[in-house]
Amino acid sequence: CGYGGSCFPKDVKAILGMAKDVGFSPILMQAVEDRNQLQKHRLVERIIESFGEDLSGLVFGMWGLAFKPGTDDVREASSAVMIRELVSRGATVKAYDPVAMETITHEIDANWIGHQVLLCDHQYDAVKDVNALILATEWNLFRQPDFKAMERVMKHKAIFDGRNQYDPKRLREQGWEYVGIGR
Repeated sequence: CGYGGSCFPKDVKAILGMAKDVGFSPILMQAVEDRNQLQKHRLVERIIESFGEDLSGLVFGMWGLAFKPGTDDVREASSAVMIRELVSRGATVKAYDPVAMETITHEIDANWIGHQVLLCDHQYDAVKDVNALILATEWNLFRQPDFKAMERVMKHKAIFDGRNQYDPKRLREQGWEYVGIGR
């Protein structure tokens, strides 16, 4: 789903700016930046392929809000990009992150909280009555979920795995729709 945080994106942009200032065209570095921006939208594109352009009335669970495990930093996080895009298409997002629940409120429209974006107290609350689960951050907590329990509470057995954390073959054998990045 792309990279985020406060350092690497800023550093890439700074290198691009310095190179251009001295008349150099950093093609590879520009390609890295462009690909990262595209990657942040790729999972939503895959959701649209499955559910259609209009996501009104659909609910998506999201596990992980931080740009990486072990932090509450959501700056430049793919989760915020995906939330904005899903909500703009009419969807509701139920999200859970073990530490970044507070900080995500700085990256998305605060008026959405409690309405189009529901911040859940537990990871399994974020999958109750959803049309699909989106894995945005690969926290250890999400590595081996109880898929049987999830299938009992989800409307559809669908996972959009932005971190390629799960075994697609195993999930498909169990009747799940599985979409990973680059798979």
